[in-house]
Amino acid sequence: MKSRFLSCVTGLLAGLVLLSAPAHADDSLSKVLAKKSIALGIPTDFPPYGFMGPDFKPQGLDVAVAQLIADKLGVKAELVPVSTPNRIPYLQTKKIDLIVSALGKNAERQKVIDFTIAYAPFYQAVFGPKALTIKNFADLGGKTIAVTRGTIQDDVLQQVAPPTLKIQRFEDDNSTVAAFVSQQTQLIATGAAVAALAVQKNPQIEAEYKLLLKDSPNFIGVRKGEQALLDKVNAIIKQAKTDGTLEAYAQRWLGRGTGNLPE
Repeated sequence: MKSRFLSCVTGLLAGLVLLSAPAHADDSLSKVLAKKSIALGIPTDFPPYGFMGPDFKPQGLDVAVAQLIADKLGVKAELVPVSTPNRIPYLQTKKIDLIVSALGKNAERQKVIDFTIAYAPFYQAVFGPKALTIKNFADLGGKTIAVTRGTIQDDVLQQVAPPTLKIQRFEDDNSTVAAFVSQQTQLIATGAAVAALAVQKNPQIEAEYKLLLKDSPNFIGVRKGEQALLDKVNAIIKQAKTDGTLEAYAQRWLGRGTGNLPE
């Protein structure tokens, strides 16, 4: 009886210790400030959001936003090239601290990472040659289309495409654009800014906008539970919206304003 009593008391005391122990503090922001650098996942094959310039240094809208965040935090920007398939795994495995890489928000992604407020406009659409008549999604039947695997446009395309549309998926955006430009496919599903740049560089394809897939602004990806860093980055974005910095970035790199970005 005595041993049972002592066992109960010991169990109760252990429970009280657990209840009184402080919850794990969110040190996401303090860690970045302490190491005096922040690893930012950026695109380098996705103009005008991120690409290598003539000096072999990354540039573009996302690169500018990434640098802005580092500058406002007062730390060094460690720019890490990422691709569409690896950017979320890189964040989850702590190879980077933030994703600043034309990242759209959807329900599946929200299960595994958190998002800041939007910082730039982005919409996905179907583009094709002027000679090809496409007025609705039914007209895609029997056609071939290039898309980057795992992107928002890939997801939406699967939902709206007729069964006879032949979807060819590629691992990165350069390969997707190259397939369309070389006429491996008749159409391409991608971001408007990316398509515009492809058309500018390859006027012979005479491509034009056909169908809107989704209006999906860009957000910055943050690891789950890192609320302190998320709040700080949100504050930086809000200030950049207020003082016109984001508007200037959009005009420079996209040739259009930011519009009404969701928060």
